[in-house]
Amino acid sequence: VVSTQSTGNYFIQTNLRMKLLTHNMLKSHCKGVVNGFPLKITSNQVDVKEIEFNPDFISRMLSRLDWTVFVQSANLLGVGEGLPDMLPEDQDFDDEDVLKKIHHALLEVEVIEGELECPETGRKFPISKGIPDLRLNEDEK
Repeated sequence: VVSTQSTGNYFIQTNLRMKLLTHNMLKSHCKGVVNGFPLKITSNQVDVKEIEFNPDFISRMLSRLDWTVFVQSANLLGVGEGLPDMLPEDQDFDDEDVLKKIHHALLEVEVIEGELECPETGRKFPISKGIPDLRLNEDEK
């Protein structure tokens, strides 16, 4: 399965797999959950797929990320080395080396097999063949 994401004048064609960009936007919807974010990510199998680097896209994404969650998750997957602890404050952040590290962790690292865990209930959602399954059982709705 292939998806094309439009980002202004730039298109990224990616396999629909669990990436940290996606992870940063997911939350649990189990019954009784107040926040459900962030889901703890663990991996049994990770793949790296090279994607063309676009510094403008990465710079625009910075303000949309929960930076602390992104860095913690990147560290859990073993790809957080070199990421700054704090989100760069300058909107025109242009340190290409750091942007490339962010690009790698955000877009090139794919969790093929693993799980996401709700921070409030401990409910584990499997990631299989790169696809997170966040479906709930009837008693969890």
